[in-house]
Amino acid sequence: MSNAVSQTWYMTQRQLVVFARQPAFAVITLIQPVIWLFLFGNLFRKVVELGGFGTTSYLDYLVPGVVVMSALSSNMWAGMGTLEEIQRGTLNRFLTTPVSRAALMNGNVVNNGLVTAGQSLIIVLLGLLGGADYPGGAGGIAVLLVSAVLLGTIFGALSNALGMLVRERESIIGINTFLLLPLTFLSSAFMAPSQMPGWMRHTADFNPLNWAMVASRSALSADPDWGTVLGRGGALLALAVAAVWLSIRTFRSYQRSV
Repeated sequence: MSNAVSQTWYMTQRQLVVFARQPAFAVITLIQPVIWLFLFGNLFRKVVELGGFGTTSYLDYLVPGVVVMSALSSNMWAGMGTLEEIQRGTLNRFLTTPVSRAALMNGNVVNNGLVTAGQSLIIVLLGLLGGADYPGGAGGIAVLLVSAVLLGTIFGALSNALGMLVRERESIIGINTFLLLPLTFLSSAFMAPSQMPGWMRHTADFNPLNWAMVASRSALSADPDWGTVLGRGGALLALAVAAVWLSIRTFRSYQRSV
């Protein structure tokens, strides 16, 4: 067990070094969240007057949505990295070593989780500088970060599995593009559930993206509903475990094909 953990950490460090060597990429990934927070947020700041947002500041409502959306959009492309390693032959060379097969997949997931946590914290701080208020304090922020990481783990692991199955960039791009907007708009990212059409509100109840937002907003409120937080958080955790298991199974299937 300890050997598998150390191997996973080695694979994680390997990818963290690659990320650290591309500071421009890290900055670029924060541009879109800043646009959502300060351009979109200011453009629609009066929408809270419709009611149902639980706050008088749209920025307060928007920050958790932007954090979760950022986690989704960045982790959906994890399969591109896996596909690149397949095409370069790096993954096949690792298969000739005694390294744990789970570590080969989980290193990617852990790396994405750490990056997601860092990016999420930066977005929270940017929101704070912009005037956002977090009544739930450090505990609420911690729930938001954990929710973002769990959501990122779900879609990062599924993206890895997809990369090993299709082995084509165009297919990954097409599927991600197809999923991103429906997942975003069939959630409470921008609009309070009470202001959404009934069918959209009910559909959002089955959307993992919305689970992360509901748990985070509740934890960040002045009076958190911890039953809701634990319920949505538990569902995210269970789905993350299932997605990681699926990616490992898919990797073993890929291994038998080479």
